[in-house]
Amino acid sequence: MAIADSELILNADGSIYHLNLLPDHISDTIITVGDPDRVAQVSRHFDSIETEVSKREFVTHVGYYRGKRLTVVSTGIGTDNLDIVLNELDALVNIDFVTRQPLPMEEHIRLRIIRIGTSGTMQPDIPVGSHLVSEHAIGLESLMQFYPLVETGAEVEFATAVQQAVGLDYRPYCVLGSDLLREQLGAGMISGNTVTCPGFYGPQGRSLRLALRYPDLLERLRSVQYTNAEGTFRLTNFEMETAGYYALGRMLGHEVVSLNAIVANRATGEFAERPDQVVNDLIEKTLSRL
Repeated sequence: MAIADSELILNADGSIYHLNLLPDHISDTIITVGDPDRVAQVSRHFDSIETEVSKREFVTHVGYYRGKRLTVVSTGIGTDNLDIVLNELDALVNIDFVTRQPLPMEEHIRLRIIRIGTSGTMQPDIPVGSHLVSEHAIGLESLMQFYPLVETGAEVEFATAVQQAVGLDYRPYCVLGSDLLREQLGAGMISGNTVTCPGFYGPQGRSLRLALRYPDLLERLRSVQYTNAEGTFRLTNFEMETAGYYALGRMLGHEVVSLNAIVANRATGEFAERPDQVVNDLIEKTLSRL
């Protein structure tokens, strides 16, 4: 059955609604960044750029780096935006826009999606300026209340440990990222478990003028230690997208990894003197490994 016009929304030129992209506009390897201005920070390393598209906060550059075709897309902040970006990227490769029907499973295209983003650590031993690859992501936001995410037993146990440590009224979700991409791109980086928050201030334990429901949030999260047959896991860093990436990637059948430029240490109160350099170093490292 064809997908209704109200569900798969296309622009007058046939492009997907929010990203304003046509199926030919993207490659099978996609780098995502939060900040629209950071797209050019990535694509300036390309040998050539064939496509530039911009709509709202979603900026896309497609080009070639050392002979490999790459796409860079900005997502904006938060998993609500990721719900748009990942569903529309998947639609571009796995739905026939003419018949408006999903492609057969044997024709499914598995994208490789690499998030390059900034993050703050909650652990005093993780230095500002380091790079961290997210093994698991713990989602404190509500996106997965609307999807049938299937978690492993270990993921449920890890998420439950976080719920109990913080004293949340709900259980967060937990998802493991792509082993394939983590091994390819994360060599030499700190391997960590990332907390995805629904905000930058209160949900990450920051207080400017408002009181917090969890004023000791950092201490509670630092206290989490989950142990299973594979070892003991702790939480390492905060940001606002990774769990959404990992959950949607799993359900849609794509390889997804999150690479984090650590620009702040919440335990020591430090912030990077040159945060752009920390990000640029991560961009160059990532491109060299693709």
